[in-house]
Amino acid sequence: MDERVMTKCIGKPVPEWDRAHRLPTGRSIGPDVQDFGSTFSINSTFMDVIEPSFLEKQWFVTGVVFAFLCIGIGPYVYIFTHANGSSGDFIMNCLAIAAVALFGTMVWKLGRGLFFGLRHRPIRFHREAGKLYAIRARRFFAKPGEGDVVWEAPWTEDSIFCLHRETTSFGTVFHIRHYTVDDHGDVTRVFSIGREWTGRLQVEMALAQWNYWCTYMNDGPNGLPKPMLFHTQRETSRESFLFSMYSFGMRAPVVVRLMMMPLILVFTVMRIIANATCRDPVWPDSIERISVIASDDPYAEPRPGTPVGWGDTILAQQRGEYPNDPKSRAQDWSVESDGRLNAAAWLDNPATGRGRVTQRA
Repeated sequence: MDERVMTKCIGKPVPEWDRAHRLPTGRSIGPDVQDFGSTFSINSTFMDVIEPSFLEKQWFVTGVVFAFLCIGIGPYVYIFTHANGSSGDFIMNCLAIAAVALFGTMVWKLGRGLFFGLRHRPIRFHREAGKLYAIRARRFFAKPGEGDVVWEAPWTEDSIFCLHRETTSFGTVFHIRHYTVDDHGDVTRVFSIGREWTGRLQVEMALAQWNYWCTYMNDGPNGLPKPMLFHTQRETSRESFLFSMYSFGMRAPVVVRLMMMPLILVFTVMRIIANATCRDPVWPDSIERISVIASDDPYAEPRPGTPVGWGDTILAQQRGEYPNDPKSRAQDWSVESDGRLNAAAWLDNPATGRGRVTQRA
């Protein structure tokens, strides 16, 4: 979810539902450890992951372009009512101004960052620093070494990570959030990590994703299953097409994809245009200095030969060169039962869910 939609939380206490569904950093919250398409890269020092709007960029861009075209309703109404030299109707003049103001505001609020911003905004899980570094916005007039705007979040039990629930016109969606609060407990910053999850049945996947990040931060990359895929940081037109197609469902039937193909092509063009106006993110020198990867790091991925992006990864899986649905078992999960049942129990009664795990020694 784009952080501009989350600004309604600023200056208020953390939502009650979110407080009840806090995610612990020191132990597992479900039986599985698995990534679901949230990773750019991984090594012994840090892991770079996506934020939700990276996957849904084409929807926002298309909406902004549509709103921009709708601004033309105002001038059209004005010209039409002033035809033949007439002074026009006061009400129609007001409607023309209202149309320009309404759609112009939408373009200004939602278009910032999508155009002339950053192609992606990685979130860095830094093991050695014990922090998350999240690039949030492009810095247009940066001083040498300053880089783009970065927020920090400590990886401690006191940090507020949670599974957030949002009711939208497309149903109930969940995503993992971090809140920064002031001395009064009011939210000062909030950002989302990874991808979104649709409906209660996918909460199991969200908890497995959280376990993936916890395992990396607490135990390192040794034994961590491969990510679902490594997202490319140099997006091609083929990748833009696949992003647009898979946004209608990874396993959507062929007939559905054929029916949606005109809209998929529009989304693809919009995503390509937005990327063309943006640039790659720039980390500050202070973070780059602590993020040097050893040349002999055995866990540095993606490396030559590793597929990157949707297209190459799917082809590699078909050839048997990349694992399909890789996952592992959480070592500190104490209940041998169905993961979905545990996720549902935790969703309805977080206290019960927490009681089903064993702390690390």
